[in-house]
Amino acid sequence: MAEPPEPGPHHVLTLLARAERLAARRLRDVLAESGCSLGAWRVMSLLADGEGHGMTAISEWALLPPPTLTRLMDQLVDDGLVHRRVDPLDRRRILAFLTPRGLQRWRALDARVRASWERLPGGGDDELLAALLHRLVARLGESGAVREG
Repeated sequence: MAEPPEPGPHHVLTLLARAERLAARRLRDVLAESGCSLGAWRVMSLLADGEGHGMTAISEWALLPPPTLTRLMDQLVDDGLVHRRVDPLDRRRILAFLTPRGLQRWRALDARVRASWERLPGGGDDELLAALLHRLVARLGESGAVREG
């Protein structure tokens, strides 16, 4: 049996990439049952806070390049899940919000995702994992050496 690699940046980065791929695959499977894409779910999860968000913030959150996000947002608007409004503080900026139908859809999807996640073994580690990942993201963001996207 091969020895596990020594802990270090390469090992951590490999584990993060593998965990992201596995989690995204599981999430895509759950969402596919409802006809929702991973990108749409990410957008709706941000907009579910009801605060309204600009396209730049949505693009960064959903991990989507602006042209892809524009097409997705157009589809979500056409489906009656999202509406756009002019930002009252900056009339040049457009904010996106979930419609009541969109919020209802997101809540149903979120319940499915949570149920799927809760079936995973070791679910009691979520708070610890989230804290460690937040700390890592903050460290990487502070370094200035990493460009997201």
